[in-house]
Amino acid sequence: MIIAENLGKKFRGKPVIRQMNCQIKEGSIYGLVGANGAGKSTFLRLLAGVYQPSEGKAEIRGEPVFDNPRVKREIVFIPDELYFFPNYNFSMMADYYAGLYEHFDYDRFRSLCSHFRLDTQARIHNFSKGMKRQGALILALATRARYFFFDETFDGLDPVMRSFVKSVLEEDVAQRGSTVLLTSHNLRELEDLCDHMGLLYEGRILFESDIESMKTEMFKVQIALKDRDFGRETFRQLKVLYYKKSGSVATMIIKGDRELVYDVLQSKDPIILDLLPLSLEEVFIYEMEGCGYEFDALRL
Repeated sequence: MIIAENLGKKFRGKPVIRQMNCQIKEGSIYGLVGANGAGKSTFLRLLAGVYQPSEGKAEIRGEPVFDNPRVKREIVFIPDELYFFPNYNFSMMADYYAGLYEHFDYDRFRSLCSHFRLDTQARIHNFSKGMKRQGALILALATRARYFFFDETFDGLDPVMRSFVKSVLEEDVAQRGSTVLLTSHNLRELEDLCDHMGLLYEGRILFESDIESMKTEMFKVQIALKDRDFGRETFRQLKVLYYKKSGSVATMIIKGDRELVYDVLQSKDPIILDLLPLSLEEVFIYEMEGCGYEFDALRL
């Protein structure tokens, strides 16, 4: 279990992570989304032990991560800004990683290089941005680490390569019980991969949930009643996150059990009643607005 408890990080007295609380289960793929500057990269660096917390704690399996080589040997972290040793070729970087990770798998390394069509003898400084991103992913996956922390992981990868990397990560989770934490500002990029997702805003997680619940426990309702003077208070027994009435038809975003909500709405003897699914992006927007945040100011 990865645990952040009252976790905080300040730089020059300015808080970037603010008393964050989060639990990430073993053997899961967790996506953390948020606007640029929300604190995603800082949070990953705290979990990877790159930064020391200013307050609270970051633990993996009950042990603090910072200044703990035993835990760090099980973590591989790919930052948004990649770094490779000057004048190294890809094979030399593999040897360096093998010195850090005792389970480094050269067979997997060579297989992934072949799939990505990367020349292991080529100097990395001659690689394109996308090739460097591919190389970082290959090195990470070849470590056979237990915890993968990826910051803006798929930036620079084409759709085919994205799909392949996702399949490899899913295989590691299913067969080895690996735990994957991904950050992105792009919901659609993570939607079909993650088990759970959380929204980070101004250094705090506003809310988190498993993907299936997000998609099934919130929906759009369009309803019209015989009494045309009805208003939001008519549905006060339901959790209405958004309400707008145009003429005799009201549009609502409601959170709750679909069958129970449907029964309550049917009891109003509606003339029109439609329950429509929401995209994951819409779910996050309305959740934020339900928390009192203006979506226009966030721009995920």
